[in-house]
Amino acid sequence: MKTKLGIIICLLALAACTQNKETNYELKKAESGGFTYEYVDGDPLKTRIYTLSNGLKVYLSDYKNEPRIQTAIAVKAGGKNDPADNTGLAHYLEHMMFKGTATFGTQDWKTESVLVDSVEALFNQYKEISDPEERKKHYRIIDQVSIEASKYAIANEYDKMVSGIGAKGTNAYTTNDRTVYINDIPANQLENWLKIESNRFQMIVNRLFHTELEAVYEEKNRSLDSDIWKGFEAMLSALFKEHPYGTQTVIGTIDHLKNPSITEIKNYFYKYYVPNNVGICLSGDLDFDATIALIDKYFGSWKPNETLPTWTPVQEASIAAPIVNEVIGPDAERIMMGFRLPGRSSKDYIMVRLIDNILSNSQAGLVDLDLVKQQKVLEASTFVYDMNDYSMQVLMASPKDGQTLDQLRDLFLEELEKIKTGNFDDWLISAVVNDLKKNQLNQYQYNWARSNDLVVAFTSNMPWGDFVSEFDRMSKVTKEDVMAYAKANFGDNYALVYKRTGKDPNAQQVEKPEITKVELNREAKSPFHEAIINSEPPKLKPLFVDYDKDIEKLTMKNDLEVLYTRNDENDLFDLYYKANFGTNIDPKIKVAVDYLEFVGTPTHSAEEIQKELFKLGCSFSVFSSAEESYVMLAGLSENMEKAMEIFEDLLANAQPDEEALAKLKDRILKEREDQKKNKSAILFSGLMNYGLYGAQSPFTNVVSNTELMNLNSEELLGLTKNFTKTTHKVLYYGPVDSKNLVNILNTRHTLPETMLPLPEPKEFAKQEVDKPKVFWADYDMVQEEILFLTKGEEFNVQLMPETELYNEYFGGNMGSIVFQEIREAQGLAYSVWANYSTADEQGKSDHFFAYIGTQADKQNQAVPALLNIIENLPASENGLATAKKSIMSQIESERITRGSKLFNYESARDMGLDHDIRQDIYEKIPTMTMEDVVAFQKQYVKGKKYNMMVLGDKDKIDFKSLQQYGEVKQLTLEELFGYDKVEKINIQ
Repeated sequence: MKTKLGIIICLLALAACTQNKETNYELKKAESGGFTYEYVDGDPLKTRIYTLSNGLKVYLSDYKNEPRIQTAIAVKAGGKNDPADNTGLAHYLEHMMFKGTATFGTQDWKTESVLVDSVEALFNQYKEISDPEERKKHYRIIDQVSIEASKYAIANEYDKMVSGIGAKGTNAYTTNDRTVYINDIPANQLENWLKIESNRFQMIVNRLFHTELEAVYEEKNRSLDSDIWKGFEAMLSALFKEHPYGTQTVIGTIDHLKNPSITEIKNYFYKYYVPNNVGICLSGDLDFDATIALIDKYFGSWKPNETLPTWTPVQEASIAAPIVNEVIGPDAERIMMGFRLPGRSSKDYIMVRLIDNILSNSQAGLVDLDLVKQQKVLEASTFVYDMNDYSMQVLMASPKDGQTLDQLRDLFLEELEKIKTGNFDDWLISAVVNDLKKNQLNQYQYNWARSNDLVVAFTSNMPWGDFVSEFDRMSKVTKEDVMAYAKANFGDNYALVYKRTGKDPNAQQVEKPEITKVELNREAKSPFHEAIINSEPPKLKPLFVDYDKDIEKLTMKNDLEVLYTRNDENDLFDLYYKANFGTNIDPKIKVAVDYLEFVGTPTHSAEEIQKELFKLGCSFSVFSSAEESYVMLAGLSENMEKAMEIFEDLLANAQPDEEALAKLKDRILKEREDQKKNKSAILFSGLMNYGLYGAQSPFTNVVSNTELMNLNSEELLGLTKNFTKTTHKVLYYGPVDSKNLVNILNTRHTLPETMLPLPEPKEFAKQEVDKPKVFWADYDMVQEEILFLTKGEEFNVQLMPETELYNEYFGGNMGSIVFQEIREAQGLAYSVWANYSTADEQGKSDHFFAYIGTQADKQNQAVPALLNIIENLPASENGLATAKKSIMSQIESERITRGSKLFNYESARDMGLDHDIRQDIYEKIPTMTMEDVVAFQKQYVKGKKYNMMVLGDKDKIDFKSLQQYGEVKQLTLEELFGYDKVEKINIQ
């Protein structure tokens, strides 16, 4: 990754003009450390691909940015491999893979196994019972046996082990084609991780099954509450009439979820979770020879499946005319258009991806400029959804006020017609390819992106040479090629999903079975776990940011501060102008920032600005929050000065465009209406801010609709022009040396003779919760989502270690108290968390918040269960030891690098620090005890009164029960969003 992008582009341009020999992307073989591997010349990841004797594929990429390794174990099996009469198996199995084996997750496998087998037999019987009352009786038996089995289980032992070795991002996901298990681990813990995973993949134990079943039910209910997800499933079912991509869903049908078969889950595991169907994909600080030797040591004896089924893709008939589906739900209206195209490993995939980026690249695509920049729609975007057998080109848009969904369809068809007829700039294809290369270079600075590409190549059966050569092949595509492909593949062969706003007449939910809380046995620990935790791998030394050595503090003209960190890795730069000037000073700044996107200068139109920057491999963005505003320019360093010239001209000389402003005002009004239909916006913006601040908050500090309509170009552009006239600072990360940077800034960055002082901001203080209250808002949904909020103490940097340990122990991950008690033991929620959140600067207040998303009919169980553990902290010495070890391992292996150093420094200054706060945490954590955690909880959490914020369907919320938690009050959307009026709903 030391290669400079500018050099790459020059070489590619040279190759297009000469007859130089092309790169050979064929797999080559070599041997090292006793193992043969394959590789490809020109691979930016320098990947080595090994195949063990049992068929296990291993993809390794060495990248020493920090002493961590992103791991992924990928299985070539997903939702499409589920039997049609037993959907959801792959996803069920993904959940059960976190439950342990005969070696860990159990205190007494011999005794437990008998009970686990009994639960399996009982579920098989349950599946055959149709009478509702008989099913309830039988489920009570399942519940009783499950409780007995849980006495021998150790809940979340896998999560405790990986957390204890310093893993983060522990998770898994299931798609139609693959199931992938991921961890980000310290490099010195590689062997421990391999010990854990090799044991985990040898056998499946479906322990604690019926509570995990409840978690899957809740996940299904969340999908049923998501209009976007329902629309996407409707698109799949329209395009795939025969293929499992459309005939079934990954999470499964409600009927199949209600009738699970543990036996079928086991059969699925032993059929597909075998070495000749699995790939281990690692990227990070690793030694190739040592790593493959360890993988062979722990996975080499894994037995392959000699009768592994071969997947035969289902062939779909061609689509002769548009297929239309409709989805109804409370969210805002939108349209989704989709075309069925070749799969990820197809040679044609480069055409699919190229056309998608010609349509939209977030800057200079046809949809970006013709529809978004011209404000012909409220929102529009495109993306390719990759799958093995087919892919989908998806186009999505939201209508302006008064605009129909059919009009959006027609606008998309017009843009596609432009591609077919060649009505787009000749330079666009090469610019798109270079932009994709730049984006890849950016992404390959992160191990998650590198590992993910290895996973995609493996699970899509794509030769690595084909994957690596995609940009090379793409650069040879001509405009005529694009036109021909578009004509052949983008006709009337599409599906349309109309998302309408309303009450879904077909709304479903998974009903709640009665279950008893299972035993957690959190103090128990298997011998396997003990051996992992007591092992002593080579210790990593933490590396903290040295603000004196890692960041140069420079001064440019007008005494503006410049913070500088050099990029020695590639030819990309990030340049920020940062001002402590946000909507708390003037709410109009948000509108002004949005307006800047749609105006030009005396020499360039808004469209020309985007095109010129895109050609230069650069982009700009302007962002404003309550307290800060940023102007950012990023891209290829060789073109930075040219880009600055365009960028600075816009900031200084933006010209009014009254038509654009009128359209923007209409769009903002429509966006505001749509936000009031968005569940996440109502909960995490409206209700959360009301619960913390009351009626007046940074979120509601916006211009009213009336004020919006009265805004004019002069005052809006005056705000943006004043941005660089007001005291601000410059942050730079890039390859230009610091002396030259200051010279460039002094020449290119336009400043007045005298800087304007910063106005005083409006202050918003978090409110004291003197008595508990319940605030609720109505939303048509299956689940209920609840927040508990209360003001904390004034920020005290000395408490950061205690806060870090409390959060990690109580609500930090899947091994935490909250997750164990609410999800693992009782199956009351799919998603639940709690956190003591520190303020981000001196003088501000902390706050405590907890969240639970649960089925409405579980409200009376879920709420008291969560409040009980918040109030009465369960003490676990094992849990504390895991939390402490997790924090220490993460700090030891974490490296704050690149431009992140600049923002870490800024954050430290806001907290009144002159050093990296992680150093304080690292030094104090080892000495802390359970008594310290309990003391923190008693002083800052226990006995607090809460604002309980509830979002749910008024017909499903148990209001009588809510009264025990405080006075119940409905909040209107007017009160939550602050800019217009909505009538209240009367609850009897």
